[in-house]
Amino acid sequence: MAVLEILRYPDERLRQVSRPVEQFDAALQARIDDLEETRRAGPGAVGIAAPQVAWFERVVIVDVSGRRKTRNHGHLILVNPEITEWEGFGIGREGCLSVPDYTGNVVRAERVHLQALDREGNPLSFDMEGFEARAVQHELDHLDGLLFLDRLVSRRQDLFQRKNYE
Repeated sequence: MAVLEILRYPDERLRQVSRPVEQFDAALQARIDDLEETRRAGPGAVGIAAPQVAWFERVVIVDVSGRRKTRNHGHLILVNPEITEWEGFGIGREGCLSVPDYTGNVVRAERVHLQALDREGNPLSFDMEGFEARAVQHELDHLDGLLFLDRLVSRRQDLFQRKNYE
């Protein structure tokens, strides 16, 4: 396993749309392991998407289980994920490994229904809410070439420079 280099804004590759995973082979498993190693090395990272490490396939990892009092489904490896339903909207603060110097207020759905495949290609289905739903939406945006900066409520009032990054 390896810790991979994370692309940082304004790298244009972060705008690339990722293609679906078609092969569930040993190479995919190794790339997923490297992606997880990279997420764990990031300060406070609850998620990472493959495009953040210049791998343009639809794979994300989300794990918000370390946040107390947060309902969640544990450590999730999501291949070809898709949100099929959403409900409600709320504003919340987000940060990103690819935009390490800033956080911002972003509007996201409060509840989502997600369908995906696991790392072996088996179907998964989840109903998510709160912080877990927000984290999943953030990571899925990366698959479509979007950053939280694209979803700020207001660039003037809702973008904040980080004082420290831990």
